[in-house]
Amino acid sequence: MKPGNAMTFFSTPAAAEIHGKVYDVSGLYVSVSGFDGLLSVGDRLDLHPLAGGSIRAEVVGFCGSLAKTMVFGDTDGLGPGSKASLPLYLGQNAMLRRGGLPVSDRWLGRVVDPLGAPLDGGPRPGGSCVQPTRAAPLNAMERARLGPRLDLGVRVLNAFTTCCEGQRLGLFAGSGVGKSTLLAMLARFTSCDVAVVALVGERGREVREFLEDELGEDARQRTAVVVATSDCAPLMRREAAYTAMTIAEHFRDQGLSVLLLMDSVTRFCLALREIGLSMGEPPATRGYPPSVFAELPRLLERAGPGRRCENGKEGHITALFTVLVEGDDQNEPVADAVRGILDGHIILDRAIAEAGRYPAVDVLRSLSRTSHRCTLPAEKALVSRARALMASYAEMADMIRLGAYKAGSDPEVDEAIRVRPAVEAILRQEREERASIEDSFAALQRALA
Repeated sequence: MKPGNAMTFFSTPAAAEIHGKVYDVSGLYVSVSGFDGLLSVGDRLDLHPLAGGSIRAEVVGFCGSLAKTMVFGDTDGLGPGSKASLPLYLGQNAMLRRGGLPVSDRWLGRVVDPLGAPLDGGPRPGGSCVQPTRAAPLNAMERARLGPRLDLGVRVLNAFTTCCEGQRLGLFAGSGVGKSTLLAMLARFTSCDVAVVALVGERGREVREFLEDELGEDARQRTAVVVATSDCAPLMRREAAYTAMTIAEHFRDQGLSVLLLMDSVTRFCLALREIGLSMGEPPATRGYPPSVFAELPRLLERAGPGRRCENGKEGHITALFTVLVEGDDQNEPVADAVRGILDGHIILDRAIAEAGRYPAVDVLRSLSRTSHRCTLPAEKALVSRARALMASYAEMADMIRLGAYKAGSDPEVDEAIRVRPAVEAILRQEREERASIEDSFAALQRALA
């Protein structure tokens, strides 16, 4: 053991370092020796390729006295005999050894990778308090209840899937249906104090387009963005979700209303699948090992209302998780598991997008499980009437298109045909247009008048 130097991954210097060696490299695995009794699952250490530099790694298991690790990058340059170093920290910085992050208000307006390294050319955002990225959800009985209804700024969501502060919603869609555009609208328009965006497995080409064109400079100032592109190692893609959740929890614990947008939970699960299969877990449902469906609720349950306070000033994490459904199958394993955990689901339909209506929300298949507690009786009646008319039209749509339906045969269908153009008009919204909750219900009332 020797005194530590300034860390490559954190500005906080290690108090000391313990050195070992790489024993074996196989696929995503790197076996390390020389740390008997000093490591546990979840610890982080640095591996040093023969050509120089360092690679962050995490302990995921053991084989006798060998620690089996997975790297946050490529294994290129690593081989038997490569040096491994375990940094040791003192006091509250000891959490850095297990992937803790020094989160602070300085993270707002910044773009970082899952390990906290800046991607926007600025200095590393730091903080005086280190928080664990793998924290447990709050005790259910210690949590506050949901807050008041939240203005999302999107007309179709405000009216038909009205949500509360602290609610968790799933956005289910196939590729190319408009998820990113809708997420950017929510980040710009939602009435929240802070927004946190996690781009998990996103295309590298689209990151700057999302930040500069979709999100915009004003919204970026109150937003922390965590990026792990599709070419990143599975451990980095997994860590992006935990880092974003940790940042959101930091601001929630200050009593703020936080909007967490994660795109996408599916790619988080795919990263977990790669890690699980590499560890030798048996594939289960569609190749996903059991650990994926054990880890998923541990992440999603961390969002929601904060700890109950006697002064009533609890913070909330209102979370919207996108689910990239394979082949537009809404019942594939990840979508089915996520839908059972969250407090509502929003379905984006490819046929609606192809017809040119954005956001392409399928109102009849979308649901908010808390809308009953945050809407007025008159608003509930208005939404119920609109859904009934839209369902009547959908049931007779084929006959109407073929001209087989005769006016006067059914008064309900007649009314549905009459109001359909006005209802479709309020469901359509330009990406630069904001609509408040009051305006959304007023527009729906005019459409049904």
